[in-house]
Amino acid sequence: MSETKTGTDTEAAARRERERCEALVARAAVTTSGQVALADGRTLDYDVSAAFVPVTSGGIGTTRDELQAAVFTTAYTVRQPAGAPPRPLCFAFNGGPGSASIWLHLGALGPKRVRIHDDGTMPPPPYAVQDNPLTWLAYFDLVFVDPPHTGWSVTASEEARKKALSVDGDVAMLCEAIRCWLGRHQRFGSTLYLAGESYGTTRGAAMADSLAQGGIALAGVILVSCAMDIQTLEFQPRNDLPYALFLPAYANTAQFHGLLKGPHAASPQAARAAAEAFVFDDYLAALHQGQRLTPRSRERIEKRMAELTGLPRALIEQRNLRIDASTYFVEAMREQGRVVGRLESRVTGPAALSRGHVWEFDPGIEAISAPYAMAGQAYFASLGLDTSVRYELLNFEVNRTWNWSRGETRREGYACTSTDLARAMRRNPHLKVFMASGRYDLGTPYSATDWTLAQLDAPPEVLARLTHRYYDAGHMMYTREADLRGLFADLGAWLAG
Repeated sequence: MSETKTGTDTEAAARRERERCEALVARAAVTTSGQVALADGRTLDYDVSAAFVPVTSGGIGTTRDELQAAVFTTAYTVRQPAGAPPRPLCFAFNGGPGSASIWLHLGALGPKRVRIHDDGTMPPPPYAVQDNPLTWLAYFDLVFVDPPHTGWSVTASEEARKKALSVDGDVAMLCEAIRCWLGRHQRFGSTLYLAGESYGTTRGAAMADSLAQGGIALAGVILVSCAMDIQTLEFQPRNDLPYALFLPAYANTAQFHGLLKGPHAASPQAARAAAEAFVFDDYLAALHQGQRLTPRSRERIEKRMAELTGLPRALIEQRNLRIDASTYFVEAMREQGRVVGRLESRVTGPAALSRGHVWEFDPGIEAISAPYAMAGQAYFASLGLDTSVRYELLNFEVNRTWNWSRGETRREGYACTSTDLARAMRRNPHLKVFMASGRYDLGTPYSATDWTLAQLDAPPEVLARLTHRYYDAGHMMYTREADLRGLFADLGAWLAG
């Protein structure tokens, strides 16, 4: 009896899940219009359309049409004179995995923006959006995409949910969502771009290759705060790579907070250069030698690491020359009673009086989460969207249950999509790539991205189509006004090519 009831309940729940998904994709788009004055003096009139697009089974190149997901999109299209050619079009998403697209949407790209302090700290409430004269609408129309189980996007079944919460399944679903959006809005004639941030670069690199395989050519991919090689970011036993790749970013942060002495303290450039040279000349070899390192050599490495990071030499000795990010966050400014931010290392927060060794929160993300959440909900309501339904800015359940394995064999290991990007660039002779890194990002450090780019498997003439720019803020470098302007200008120069 109980088994029968359980089976019936499961079937009913599955039916409700499917019906909810069907109702969302059948819902009419919410539309409105707006106007924005650009920094160059021009004024743009635009239309906004917020709607769910259906994702069906199989994705690009298949004929099956079983509904898998309802993906929420917010599109901004600039009004054009009759007969004008279609404008370029950019699809944008954030990362996580488990993050909605609100950060790029209301941080840099869209015609409205949430502003926080230039030093990365949290402003006091209330929070609201303001006009963004540096909106990327100046360059192309924009479509912000919320992957399944972020924002208001959902899947239609448990099987679809499992697919959506995986590297390759996520790529397939978002590629199909883009194909569907292009078909619905008759925009296959537009020059197409992708923009992704953080894990959005992981998916964006793979999507560039997947879309090409499905016959959709991109003109460009914009990758902000790159995370294409997860091995460069995961501090795990027998993976010494991130210990070396994070060290220049530690030095940059330490210099900013006045933790260095001597010539390294003179400027962030001096600190970075010294740390980069140390990694190349000594540190990687020392990590490789392990216990074969002589006591004298070990002492030299410990001393040099202390000089470059501002950490106590005793701590470096205790951690066997390996300082992971969580250790750096709580130990770098222990004497000052502060913890260092991960996504914005210029920002610090007060440590508990007990001065524990566990990193309890990220002051860098705390500074922007509430402002974006509250201003974003108010803005969505002004568009006519139903904000009584929860909008998932950051779905931590997605992050915890993500399937990182790739390929048909589903081999466990570090996900890597930089190989996809290199293949996409080799496939398409017109595909250009723009990459942006924040010097004070300790989530996806600029130095780890430098390594990833150095490993791309493509000849020099292909890699010549890749541009990498650096900014003096963190993961969301566009929260700093000077870097927002710099990013906008660099993007314009890249597009002009």
